[in-house]
Amino acid sequence: MKEFIKFMFASFLGTLLTVLVLMVIMFGMIAGLASMTEKEEVKLKSNTVLQINWKTPIYDRASENPFEQFDFSTLQSNRPLGLNVILKNIEKAKNDPDVDGIFLNMEEIQAGVSTIEEIRNKLLEFKKTGKFIVSYANGYDQKAYYLASLSDEIYMNPDGFILFKGLNAQLFFLKKMLDKLDIGIQVIRGPDNKYKSAVEPLIYEKMSDANREQLETLLNSIWGKLILDISKSRGISIEELNKAADNLDLVSAEKAVELNFIDGLMYEDELMDKLKEKTGRVGDSKLRSVTFGKYTNVKSRKKRKITSDGIAVVYAQGDIIQGKGVPNTIGSETMARALRQARENDRVKAIVFRVNSPGGDALASEVIRREVVLAKKEKPVIVSMGDVAASGGYWISVSADYIFAEPTTITGSIGVFGIIPNFKGLFNDKLGITFDNVKTNKNADFVDVMKPLSDYQYKKIDEEITKIYNKFVNLVSTSRNLGAEYVDGIARGRVWAGSDALKLGLVDQIGGLDDAIAYAAEKAELGENYRIREYPVRKPFYQQIIEELQGDAKARIIGNELGDFKTYYDQIQTLRRMKGIQARLPFIYKID
Repeated sequence: MKEFIKFMFASFLGTLLTVLVLMVIMFGMIAGLASMTEKEEVKLKSNTVLQINWKTPIYDRASENPFEQFDFSTLQSNRPLGLNVILKNIEKAKNDPDVDGIFLNMEEIQAGVSTIEEIRNKLLEFKKTGKFIVSYANGYDQKAYYLASLSDEIYMNPDGFILFKGLNAQLFFLKKMLDKLDIGIQVIRGPDNKYKSAVEPLIYEKMSDANREQLETLLNSIWGKLILDISKSRGISIEELNKAADNLDLVSAEKAVELNFIDGLMYEDELMDKLKEKTGRVGDSKLRSVTFGKYTNVKSRKKRKITSDGIAVVYAQGDIIQGKGVPNTIGSETMARALRQARENDRVKAIVFRVNSPGGDALASEVIRREVVLAKKEKPVIVSMGDVAASGGYWISVSADYIFAEPTTITGSIGVFGIIPNFKGLFNDKLGITFDNVKTNKNADFVDVMKPLSDYQYKKIDEEITKIYNKFVNLVSTSRNLGAEYVDGIARGRVWAGSDALKLGLVDQIGGLDDAIAYAAEKAELGENYRIREYPVRKPFYQQIIEELQGDAKARIIGNELGDFKTYYDQIQTLRRMKGIQARLPFIYKID
């Protein structure tokens, strides 16, 4: 017995020692990674090139958590870039005498078209100083080329190609699979919400005529904006651009040069020599360059005295859900608190509400909108729409004083819907599982996914959805000073590009985040030396690490394994999260 006790005690000590060693290693890693976030000042020498590559996703707001999307297998940080930091760095480089130009080194860019458009507009401002922008890639996808097209010179690997082919919307439909499984889908869309096509994959085998109509209009608006900008930058006619896309001409590098899409073919080492020439460092001199990440820690050369008063930028990015939310979602509780904090801060004289959301839960959207209304009573509230601010994303925006959107922003989608599955056929007929029940009241089984809704129950849900839809229409009518009948005519779930939304009166002005901030400063009479405060307030560093290691790890691993098929996984996850009545964009979109 004594020997057994000694054995157990020794095993316990061994296990405890192992745990302690692992904890020491883990804390050492955390300390090492934490040191990576310390902002040690970087000093530049003259004739430096700012080198930008887009290897990580771009969100509206930069993350301060070094563990976010950290690859433990390679110990490499894939922390997403923030549009807020990108715009700030380009502005800083514009006024930095040590920066001669920018080198865009890219093949793809992980961002939406409207985000890229904001970056592109900022780079166009940079060019006005007379500093150069040069782009290089082994090959360009369409979004990367759109950004690169503003460059003074564009180069490519001799064996590369440009994926220039136009836009394509492909939807996947689950109806035949659901039929085989004998799963019924009960959809309630309210009065003539024919464009609210988020439910179509569950009930149709192909697009409805209404959905096809809105997608064609949307794609043509976005494509029209892309090729118009490329035409202006490269001096290629719209007709020639469309012809090159139709014929897939740019799969040939030589043809890309011939048609003036790029300025030459070379290898990257040759491009480095060209950059040395442009900065006056020829011969054996080494090119002076600084990465975009390091440049964040370079002090601005444009000195200004910052006042205590300023503007709050409140970031809302992701699906709208009830409660505190999870990573990459907009929790109604969290967002309402952020807007309230900005409203109650006496140093905040105006609020810019940055919305980048396809919508989601209708009730959660109303909770957030209510805080916008309360804030507007005390200070200007300006909305800046990102890649998408549709359905619930438009709901939380509509009560602001003024709305900015990019031409390619996806917005509108004024409509609501409900989805209730019926698994009776699957369990009864396919699996041989049956259910029985007793109840105290006639509708105590409301809502039961193991049998179809009764006519009365369906009617009650339909009445509620109709009420919410009418409220949505009236909110838009009142907030935008538009007739209710007119709003209903452009609503019914239909999505619009920002350029079309401006013509329809759904937004006030074309512009990006910087434009919205400048407008808010003007309304609040802050001058130029105001402070920017960002909300929601960041969580403590240790809490961010815990949430990253626990909460987001599964989704990140799955996403990395699925690669290009992650889009479909995201759509299924979105359907799985749906609870209650939805005000949501009718599709998930991605433009290559």
